[in-house]
Amino acid sequence: MRIAIVGCGFVADYYLKTLQRHPELKLMGVMDRVPERAERFSEYHSVPRYDTFDDLLKDPDVDIVLNLTNPRSHYQVSRDCLAAGKHVYSEKPLAMDMADATELVELAERRGLLIASAPCSVLGETAQTVWRALRENRIGNVRLVYAEMDDGLVHKMPYQKWVSESGVPWPYKDEFEVGCTLEHAGYYVTWLTAFFGPAESVTAFSSCLIPDKETNVPLAVNAPDFSVACIKFASGVVARLTCGIVAPHDHGLRIIGDDGVLGIHDCWYYEDPVYIQRMVTLRRKAFMSPIKQRYPLLRKGGKRFNYKGSQQMDFARGVAEMAAAIAEGRPCRLSPRFSLHNNEIVLAIQNAMETSRTYRLTTTFEPIAPMPWASDGVETREQPQLEPMSTAKVAALTSRIPQ
Repeated sequence: MRIAIVGCGFVADYYLKTLQRHPELKLMGVMDRVPERAERFSEYHSVPRYDTFDDLLKDPDVDIVLNLTNPRSHYQVSRDCLAAGKHVYSEKPLAMDMADATELVELAERRGLLIASAPCSVLGETAQTVWRALRENRIGNVRLVYAEMDDGLVHKMPYQKWVSESGVPWPYKDEFEVGCTLEHAGYYVTWLTAFFGPAESVTAFSSCLIPDKETNVPLAVNAPDFSVACIKFASGVVARLTCGIVAPHDHGLRIIGDDGVLGIHDCWYYEDPVYIQRMVTLRRKAFMSPIKQRYPLLRKGGKRFNYKGSQQMDFARGVAEMAAAIAEGRPCRLSPRFSLHNNEIVLAIQNAMETSRTYRLTTTFEPIAPMPWASDGVETREQPQLEPMSTAKVAALTSRIPQ
């Protein structure tokens, strides 16, 4: 499948460095509205370059366009690509306005095209393993989820020194103006909707705690730098999601069921360990065991991803999934309606700074399938067993429990 890239900014290096893992994808060329940036990127990665966006759109050999532009440009760029008959894989979000996002999906459907949105981490080894454990009912009936996407005090970090491999500075002004919710909430939102189905409502609060971010340039928009949302799913599960750049770094996930807690430490690592904790009952006391039982990953992805960054993710896997769906004539796991539903959830959280209320979702989607290597029945494993605790450890734990 032949692809082209629009936008040679900070994130583009991650796509190029993981594209080599997908030989079925052929890069026809790259393009950026800043010619010097496109030229530098093209030379560094030794890939072809288009002189103009129009040249890319008119290339009959391009099947899929990767829209890696500024979030404010996602709508217009994706719309132009769809109008030119190209499938589109967009960085998050699909659009910064729900009406625009809906228009894109409806345009794609009318033209028989696919449009999907990052992130694709739900296709990773850790997410698929968590999902498999849930389908196997390893923690019983799920009641509640706690998901955290806090990145620490970013405005206190030396972000002006952050440079991509090809030499692009981290676009801190744009990142602060778009806000961490639109940028990062989708990492867990896509997991939750894949695991538990469509959401019914979002009750959210968001705030801009540090308006100027102490930058050397004025910010035109006070986007939320902290948000918290309670998401109620049609399946009955309730999730609390936090997202911010003020609280200490925490990318943890805890899924609470009747028989235990299923969790991970960081969704930005495709092979982050998956663990299960169980309740322990001792006489008249019940408490969560401090022992975390490792739940084996369904597969190993191989070598670490060869790029600089605070994550280990296969950015090109979503594009590969779209290409495979087109080639095989099947639904894409990151389908247009799935992407639109996730976009609506994230926008509801983002916009809570102005309208802090319960938002009723207007979109839905058909259930998506696990990855082939994570499907039910591929392999069987014994039920994980808790390691026995010594008498001394039990005594130490119970001594801290209020009488």
